[in-house]
Amino acid sequence: MHLCPQLGDHLMIKIEALSAFSDNYIWLLQDARHKRVAVVDPGDAAPVQAWLQQHADWTLSDILITHHHNDHVGGVEQLRSETGAHVCGPANENIPGRDQALVDGDRIEVLGLALQIIEVPGHTLGHIAFYQPDHHWLFCGDTLFAAGCGRLFEGTPAQMHHSLQRLAALPDATLIYCAHEYTLSNLRFAVAVEPTNPAIAERFKQVEGWRQQGRISLPSDLATERATNPFLRAAETSVKEMIASREGRAISSETEVFAALRAWKDRF
Repeated sequence: MHLCPQLGDHLMIKIEALSAFSDNYIWLLQDARHKRVAVVDPGDAAPVQAWLQQHADWTLSDILITHHHNDHVGGVEQLRSETGAHVCGPANENIPGRDQALVDGDRIEVLGLALQIIEVPGHTLGHIAFYQPDHHWLFCGDTLFAAGCGRLFEGTPAQMHHSLQRLAALPDATLIYCAHEYTLSNLRFAVAVEPTNPAIAERFKQVEGWRQQGRISLPSDLATERATNPFLRAAETSVKEMIASREGRAISSETEVFAALRAWKDRF
């Protein structure tokens, strides 16, 4: 469990990580003032049901979905039928039980919070992220991971690179609430890409310690990602030189560098 208290002008929202499957996180946002919660990507209903059973006077009001993969939507219909929660998800994907279809630039209100919708195709073609601009929270599903990014199941390297660049343009303080505990394995790859980057070495040691203690590695923040995530560093000379060495040719295009990184990570 991870608890992240955040104060707003008129309410306090806590964000808790509910573990699901082997490495998924379902993000649960709590509005203590009204005793209601929202969840992001409940691939399994059971962890949410267990939380609600332990907090019998709370209600589930909203379900937010980033993309259609079953480990993100598997619990939606059961939770919706049991609680009447409002389901929001990407317009361009088949989302079970969806009440509101969202596209790039849409704004919604959840638990009194304004959320902006950012389309981030790559992992899937209709993938979206939810961004809260006041607190700088980013719920990005399987697009941007701590020290990594999602596999390209449907989109192209160019699409994913563009999506990541959009997210990388958010403020340094943006907190990255992604959906999987992949950070340590991602950092092993980052060390291979930039073996002389001291920020990566330090982060690897830190996260390794956290995981040994059973502590989760999220949320990350965007400043840390820019310094240590190879998929946000395709413009860096050190990354370009490593890819050129592996490919046996110079690559000037950032998109091509990104594509080579993603292909390398797929086999890593």
